[in-house]
Amino acid sequence: MQLNANDLIDTKRYPISTPGSERDAILAQVRGELEARGCAVLNGFLTPAGIAAAVAEADGVADRGHRSFSRTNPYFTADDASLPTSDPRRQFFDRSNAFVPADNFQPNGALRTIFDSPGFDEFIRECLQQPKDRFFRYADPLADVIVNAAGEGNGFPWHFDTNNFTVTLALQNAERGGAFEYAPMIRTSQAENFEEVAKVLNETSDKVISLALEPGDLQLFKGRYSLHRVSPLEGPTTRYVAIFSYVEEPGMVGSVERTRQLYGRTLPIHHERAGQRADALVD
Repeated sequence: MQLNANDLIDTKRYPISTPGSERDAILAQVRGELEARGCAVLNGFLTPAGIAAAVAEADGVADRGHRSFSRTNPYFTADDASLPTSDPRRQFFDRSNAFVPADNFQPNGALRTIFDSPGFDEFIRECLQQPKDRFFRYADPLADVIVNAAGEGNGFPWHFDTNNFTVTLALQNAERGGAFEYAPMIRTSQAENFEEVAKVLNETSDKVISLALEPGDLQLFKGRYSLHRVSPLEGPTTRYVAIFSYVEEPGMVGSVERTRQLYGRTLPIHHERAGQRADALVD
């Protein structure tokens, strides 16, 4: 059965493709939250039917997720013994969860129907106030639409995203835990700000914000510059979060090492485009 985006997205509450005062008010709200905190949440963006369809799709492919158990620093880089032990690049934390790669989600499935819905990209671009020549879908065939599937004891430690803008849909929560915690705009494209990052890792920072997202919530987040994590989960129910990614340069894909860590494999495109990022951040 072909899914209809209007049945999945609450377009009465969020008329993303219909110009007018309601849409303008939503844009103003989101822009204000992004400016103030680097993050904005549209509660109840999906309908109950949309949540159910997306969860069913995630359930159907959850066993294809790459499950990994490792210790990573916030930059997903190898240890560098030439740095002092207090440097955040030498602070490693347990990471245990699963990412279902993008090539498991079909064009007629719930998540790509939402992603490809009329006006979705333009609405996100306007929310982020990005010029058209600096706003593109992530070109990574393993990572443009993914699902993070995490169970009891899993969590995602402090890290930065490899793409500038991340759009997530909360689909299903665990019984307990799973709060989204972040330090907004803690670095820039010109400055890593290692000193402040170290404070977050050492739990001495006053910049951390905690969010409790509910199924159906749409979150816009500047994850390239905001350090963030998901707290450990409790209970038998898997936490599902769908992730849609946008970047500022066309053709951008993940680094070879990070892609291997997150998805357990790489494709030729990751090797062909290695080292082509426009910024000079660690990752």
